[in-house]
Amino acid sequence: MNPQPLAGRTVAVPEAREIEVFAGLLQRRGARVIRCPMVSIHDAPDPAPVLEWSRRLAAGGFDDLILLTGEGLRRILSCMRRHEPVLGPGFLDALSRIRKITRGPKPAKVLRELGMNSDLAAERATTDGVIATLRPHDLRGHRIGVQLYGTEPNRPLVDFLEDAGAAVSAVAPYVYADGAEDQAVRALLEQLGAGGIDAIAFTSSTQIERLIAVTSEETVRLALGKTLVAAVGPVVADTLRRHGVEPGLMPGESYFLKPLTAALEEALGGPAA
Repeated sequence: MNPQPLAGRTVAVPEAREIEVFAGLLQRRGARVIRCPMVSIHDAPDPAPVLEWSRRLAAGGFDDLILLTGEGLRRILSCMRRHEPVLGPGFLDALSRIRKITRGPKPAKVLRELGMNSDLAAERATTDGVIATLRPHDLRGHRIGVQLYGTEPNRPLVDFLEDAGAAVSAVAPYVYADGAEDQAVRALLEQLGAGGIDAIAFTSSTQIERLIAVTSEETVRLALGKTLVAAVGPVVADTLRRHGVEPGLMPGESYFLKPLTAALEEALGGPAA
């Protein structure tokens, strides 16, 4: 068995939070990694709305909670620890008693770290997947908290819940900030366009939107057409397709860095050109 199946391959990793973890997985398999950290995450600039929402949950104000990301729940907990630590025990107690609906494995993982489980997992790790999972349930009169993905208001999900008769209260516990200079992003696109990179692996939709914001959709589409485009999961794949890019690979079931690395290893494991 070849211990370095990616030897001679170059993989671009536009990742922020776990860039070193992902880069290490690829480098141990022999790949040359180009790091381009394009997105960083910060706490919501004003903690007051997050704390107000958290007080409402702690007081028993919700029947259901929809967690769209694991990052969101972590940020809510850290916001309370910094600004209102006395709120924490009541919040966790109330969280343990309400129905928890998760989109994908990451929020479920954070719940397990708290000694809790997801009560209802989305059929697919997408907004449409959450809606499809909830559609058979009677939501009339339910008070539903929604932890948002960044500051995206997710009107399709909120509209569905409200049309189903639920009262919705959303919270945005974190924001995205651009973490790289525009020139670094342009340099990455130039390398991609020149055909010097074997694959680029996207792990969040924000990375794709960042590329487009710096240049244009057409520029990004042309540059990505010269390489193998990998998506960590269906949410990222859907974002690529929305911008006219068909992902070349995606893990089959588990949407994490190790399965993504394994998929890249399988796709690029032959002799390098």
